[in-house]
Amino acid sequence: MTQPIYTEITASISELKKNPMAAVGAGEGFPIVVLNRNKPAFYCVPADVYEAMLERLDDQELIRLVESRRSERGIPVTLDAL
Repeated sequence: MTQPIYTEITASISELKKNPMAAVGAGEGFPIVVLNRNKPAFYCVPADVYEAMLERLDDQELIRLVESRRSERGIPVTLDAL
């Protein structure tokens, strides 16, 4: 059974064990897929890419929250009341 691979750079488990930083560096800042017996085992992404992914996911969740509350009625509040 074939599986899609969502990156252009691949590394085997053996390559990753031998020299992890070289395997990650081969991606030149892009994710790599680590293969186990020629099947994708996991994706390895640089820290800054992972952090950006988490930020985007968080932004998407906030957008959903705003959209769900958009139709709610507001409650008038004065600064003195806070």
